[in-house]
Order: sequence, then structure tokens, then C-alpha cells
Amino acid sequence: MGNTYSNIFCQVEGVPQGCVLSVTLFVLAIDPILSVIPQTVQKNLYVDDLHISCYARNMQLIERQLQTAINNIVEWSNKSGFTISAQKTIGIHFCKRPLHPDPELFLSGVPIRFQDNYKFLGIVFDKRLTFLPHIASLRKRCLRLLNILRTLSNTSWGAERSCLLRVYRSIIRSMIDYGSVVCGSDLPSYLKRLDYVHHQALMLCLGAFRTSPIPSLYAEAFEQSLSSRRDKLSLSYYFRILSNDNHPLRGTLLNGNNNRLFNARPSCIPHFGLRMRNILPDTFHDVKIHTNDFCGHPPWMENSISYINPFGNFTKSDSINSVLISLFNKHRQFYQSYQPVFTDGSKSLNHVGCAFFTNSRIISYKLHSLKSVFSSEITAVYFALKYIDVHEIRKSILYTDSMSLLESLRSSSTRNPLIKEVRLL
Repeated sequence: MGNTYSNIFCQVEGVPQGCVLSVTLFVLAIDPILSVIPQTVQKNLYVDDLHISCYARNMQLIERQLQTAINNIVEWSNKSGFTISAQKTIGIHFCKRPLHPDPELFLSGVPIRFQDNYKFLGIVFDKRLTFLPHIASLRKRCLRLLNILRTLSNTSWGAERSCLLRVYRSIIRSMIDYGSVVCGSDLPSYLKRLDYVHHQALMLCLGAFRTSPIPSLYAEAFEQSLSSRRDKLSLSYYFRILSNDNHPLRGTLLNGNNNRLFNARPSCIPHFGLRMRNILPDTFHDVKIHTNDFCGHPPWMENSISYINPFGNFTKSDSINSVLISLFNKHRQFYQSYQPVFTDGSKSLNHVGCAFFTNSRIISYKLHSLKSVFSSEITAVYFALKYIDVHEIRKSILYTDSMSLLESLRSSSTRNPLIKEVRLL
């Protein structure tokens, strides 16, 4: 306290409290708990939240496998010094049968309580996986947060439209988005309960009447419907899974053994992979997804990239063309021993392409129509560097007109796979 310090003590167990490494050290200490759980039991660990599950037609088989896993966890915790709280341990029996008893499981001799629903990592799971309790709880919280918009949208001193929309997207819509990938499989009649919150928030942000048409609210606020946004977030997560070879859900998404079963029974809610394939057009089913090796290239193995900008002190709008041309000619004279390679990428309404020019030769490529201008620019740089490598050009200098591309190449925190490929060349 102030200039007075306590005595020095030796910390026998535990991790440093309040230290930036405390979470990392805790994760390293608790990670071996998964190794003691049998392979027949599914397990997931998120920091200190552990989930184990098992499915079978025979309840006795489920009890035996889960009880073995629990006993192994208790034995490991006694050796490692961790304590598993029996009061915080909850079980849920997921089943649609009307009369089906819950399994009897014990943790250190204490029976584990079974509930109809439980909140795990922010999502309320119920025993029938309808997610109706989660939607009801989420709707109640969001309606309470609408009072913030009602206060800020005061007609005499309230905030403007852009500020209100920013508040809504950061506070309320972010709560609706969380877990939408999981809850998106729910019945449309349940999910529509959240549309009321979305529409009320847009009315408050825009100052619209209650009788305003819903499509007009979307157009004025540049917002999507919640169903379209759920599809967008789900597709983004779907392609993120396919781009990672080590993702635990990749094998489940690519497994189409149960597709005929769900197609024959429309009343059954399809799994996530089948829902995404039904949303995507047929032309996207055969699209090859570029896999991203997240751990294959550590940052210390990537090349550091810097660039030369002779026009850094000039702006295009305030400079004369002859001055810029003179600067470029001076730059070329200084690097006249280097072979120049000019790259560019462009995008029109239905076409995307890239090209590079060197040694009086133009090499162009046609890209997928959904690629962005940035992707075409980085693809042009990638092919140009491959050309330099194949032809063993010892001294070359590459030119591009994309400043965002240069900044991404210089940054070490980018996750774009093409940027990583260029940095490794």
C-alpha cells in the first residue's frame, strides 16, 4: 500500500492473479483434463467450462460411459489440485420421447442434478433443442435495452440517426447475432419473435411511424432482415469451417450420409451442413474452398515486407501530372538496374480479372466474378512474384497502385490467406 510492501511469500499452487498470463497459464494447466476422458465420450473445453456428452439408444450404456468419464475427471482433479464443483455441475437429457427417465450420475458421491434447460456459454439449451427458452430470454433482455434508444432518440435533444443505429448495432443487434448460427435451425415461428425487437429498434433510430412498412425501414437504415442476416453469418461460419482442415466440425459438414433421411422427412430439422447447402445455389456446391493453414506458418518464419512510396508527400488532387511523372522517372533512373513488373486488378459488373506487365509482355488472368477488387490486386501480385521466381529474375521491382494492399502486406496481423502466401514467397 503506497510505499509499504508485504512480505515475500512462495506461491505453492494456483496461477498469478491479475497477471496477463493468468488465463494462459490456467488453460495450459487444465488442458490435460481432456486426455483422461474416453474416446467414446464427446468432450469440449472452453477455459474452465467443460462439456461431456454421449448418445445411444440404451440408457444404461450412456450411464456407464458418462460415469466412467466423470470418475476419471475426479481422479485427475485430485491429482492436479483442481476442484470440480458438484453444485455447478448440471446435466440435460436431450430426448423427444415423452416418458424417458434421466440417467443417474454421481460426482464424488453427490448425485448430479438434471434440468430441463441450462445456459452454457451464453446460449440456453433445452431438453428438446427448440431453443425457445433462449429466444424468450433474449427477447426479454433486448426489449429492456430498447429503453436506451428511447432515451437517446428524444426529439428535442436526442442523437442523430447514425449514432442511434451505431448504438443499436453494438448493444442490441450484437446480442441477437450471438449464437444465431446455432439457433438458426429453430422453427421460423419461434425466430420471428425477435423480428419485433429489430423493427422497434429501427423505428426508434429512424423516427418512423408505427405504420411504416418494414421494407422501407430496411432501406432507410441499410439493414437486413434478421433471417437474411442469420443466413449471412451462418454461411460465413460454414466457409470458415471448410477453410480449416483441422476444424472439429469439418468432417460433419462434409458427411452427407444423412441427407436422404432429412430430405425424406421435411418435419425433421436438418443439420447445419445440410441447411447451408440448401441455402447456397447449385453453382456454389462444386466451388473449391482454399484451405488456410493457421499453424503451418509461424509469424517468425514470414518475411518482413517494406515498400517504397516516392509520392508519399504528394496528393493526387493537389499535384500536377508532370510533377508526378518527373518523380516517377527519377525513381526509375535510380532503380534502372531492376526489371520493372507492373500489376493491376479490376472488377466490372460481371467480370473480375488481374494482370501484370513486364519485359514488353502482358499476362492476364480471369478470376471468379465474386472476387473483390482487393482480391484481384493481391492475386496479380501473387502471379507476378511466381513469374519472377520461375524465371529466376535476380533484380526486380514490383509496382502496384493499391495502398491498402501494401499496408496489408506490411502488417503481420492479417488473416487473408493470399496475403500469407505472398509473404511466404
